[in-house]
Amino acid sequence: MIANVYPMKILIIKLSAIGDVVQTLPALEAIKKVHPESEITWVVEEAAAGILEGHPLIDRLLISGRKTWLRLIWNPITAYQGFGGIIAFVRDLRSVRYDIAIDFQGLFKSGVVIGIARADRKIGFDRTREFSYLFLNERLPAYDIEKHALDRYLDVARYLGAQDPSPSCTLSIEQELATIRRKLASIKPSGRRLAVMNPAARWKTKLWPEPNFAELADRLIQEKNMMVIFTGSLDDRRMNERILALMKRGDAVNWAGETTLKELAALAFLSDVFITTDTGSMHLAAAAGAKVVALFGPTAPWRTGPYGPLGTVMRTGIDCSPCFQRTCENNMKCMAGITVEEVMRKLPL
Repeated sequence: MIANVYPMKILIIKLSAIGDVVQTLPALEAIKKVHPESEITWVVEEAAAGILEGHPLIDRLLISGRKTWLRLIWNPITAYQGFGGIIAFVRDLRSVRYDIAIDFQGLFKSGVVIGIARADRKIGFDRTREFSYLFLNERLPAYDIEKHALDRYLDVARYLGAQDPSPSCTLSIEQELATIRRKLASIKPSGRRLAVMNPAARWKTKLWPEPNFAELADRLIQEKNMMVIFTGSLDDRRMNERILALMKRGDAVNWAGETTLKELAALAFLSDVFITTDTGSMHLAAAAGAKVVALFGPTAPWRTGPYGPLGTVMRTGIDCSPCFQRTCENNMKCMAGITVEEVMRKLPL
């Protein structure tokens, strides 16, 4: 009698945010090397889904519309749509019996997903936040909070048998590279170097003063003969316009809201330097192989900084940094204290 052999089915749960999803990609590749015949499903929220769409190692992408569903549910007119979305998602999630499900998130929202999923082994770290570890039946030792997030995720791959997993990953951005090259050809003279700046961040305390970005852009144009492109989401467009208004030179453009996540990765790859606050775009640029200059204040670069040899971190290192606070009573000196001159000196150009 011949045994019924089928590919191992693996469920990865990493819902958000953009930077965290990017930093989980090396673990995905390491797990696939250990189980090359496996079929991998990834559960992700809408905001970060664009990074994973079309990824050659992901067989099925389940998109959680959690924020959309909640917004719909709170409106009596659209509540049925919200509940309908949840029901459809749960049905899709439970339509497959997984051999392994991995909670890379370690929050209650991911704990609920792995709890609902049908899986023989439900794996994650012990003592994670919001009691998400209670949904697991197989727990790794609690992780060291001071360890870089990417390395923590690789520890899960090691637990599943990966030997010396690589911290690098492959982004499927071939089509996006062609698109960005065409856009650049229409605005940038051939041979002129390119600086990309991402001024926005989700926390106010992570922001570098807008006049500093304006001065830095002016100096890059004047002293380095570079073109400058400002990036971000559509919500960041107004911030970029304020920075452009402060500039004295005109060789800068605002692409906020004009690129997909993969197109942003392609732009970062084609840039000569990518200057950014501590945000998801920083990790995307680092994964794309860009020379990243990251401005850090309230957070710890050894935990969440740009990974790899091409990353340069700028920080003042004052006593109250990192504080991990979204509000500040110290005039955000940790960020304001990073000078334009210091950034210019450390640019990898």
